[in-house]
Amino acid sequence: MTTHRPWYFGWNIVAAATLLTTLTVGMRLGIGPFFLPMAEDLGFSRSLLASIIAIGMLCYGLAMPLAGYLVGRYGTRFVLLLGTAIVFVSIAWTVNARTPLGFLLAFGVLMSVGLGFTSPVALTPIISRWFTRQRGMALFFLSTGSMAGMAILTPVLASAIGAVGWQATLVGFALVFAVVTIPAALLCMREAAPAHTDLLPEQVSAQAASGKPAPASLSFREAVWTSPFWKIVTGLFACGFSMNLLGTHGVPMLMDHGFDAMTSSYGIGLIGLVAILGTLVLGRLSDRLPRRNILGTIYLVRGLGFFALLAVGTHWELYIAAAIGGMVWAGSIATSSAMLADIYGVRLVGVMYGTAYLGHQVGAMLSSWLGGWGYEHFGTHWVAFGMSGVLLVIAAFVSLRLPLKGYTLMAPAAARA
Repeated sequence: MTTHRPWYFGWNIVAAATLLTTLTVGMRLGIGPFFLPMAEDLGFSRSLLASIIAIGMLCYGLAMPLAGYLVGRYGTRFVLLLGTAIVFVSIAWTVNARTPLGFLLAFGVLMSVGLGFTSPVALTPIISRWFTRQRGMALFFLSTGSMAGMAILTPVLASAIGAVGWQATLVGFALVFAVVTIPAALLCMREAAPAHTDLLPEQVSAQAASGKPAPASLSFREAVWTSPFWKIVTGLFACGFSMNLLGTHGVPMLMDHGFDAMTSSYGIGLIGLVAILGTLVLGRLSDRLPRRNILGTIYLVRGLGFFALLAVGTHWELYIAAAIGGMVWAGSIATSSAMLADIYGVRLVGVMYGTAYLGHQVGAMLSSWLGGWGYEHFGTHWVAFGMSGVLLVIAAFVSLRLPLKGYTLMAPAAARA
């Protein structure tokens, strides 16, 4: 006889967090359709607009350690509501900005901070607290939101911009964002997880029988000077470089290679669409196979995919390359955050993830700038996209040197006493 297990509320948090991530990351990675309309309407050069976006990517990353700190101090709900208010104000300012400085402050700085406060870094700590047995799968579902954002928002934003212009599209996004985020924050975000989280009864009994006290975490200062942290940061740097290069310059690159705007948007969107399926498969594997092997595979195949995107010449070649790359496009952030929780404990995961994600956004900043500057100075996208492929291959080999599951770095017993 099968015992019916009640619905675990943690999955409500995952569902809400996934929807929020769809909007947040979808906008952050969906700048590509905005790029040329903004540049033409405002009279900005590609280099100028790429530099503004690059600064925004850095501000997005700088907001993340602060978001992790505020989540630990004031809770997830407070940070999400604060971020939503900032996004709403920043978009109202952006659509009225006409000078480079005003656009930089509104779109580059303020909007990036708001999106940083509503990004996965604000949601990873609460999910990590609610899940132990299925932590990898839960965090992979969060990555599914990121990929859904790319798959859905990229073509939707491209269509909306073509129909009503980029300013009205941004205002519409702000309204949808507030309608989704405010109820999710108020109704779904519960900080206090059950004592035994999602562990099965036999796992709870085994844990109680062992009689071992929960290990204490290292201090933040001690943790950031350990080798696994910097290996994860190296991978996230390559991840940010590649993801934001594709999000910002993927559509313009394909258009420069002869594809029309909608085909280019569909090609980039297909990566996110296939990645949704990829995250479901990888999520199942993440709690069964060594996480470092999954992370290394993701980076390696993604790196080869960048070279393939540069070489495609027909619609079918584009869609095939996008589909293959999309299978491993997601998961690097989910796997990295799960490994941080495994190695350093859930108490530190928010601020550790936020700090590591800063490396992600430094890479994003450099690629956003290099994509525009490299094309204007050399007349080719091989400079930025080729470098992205190389960095991802390097990240794959670095990731394979991360520790296996079960390895933890905690405070020595003497220090705890």
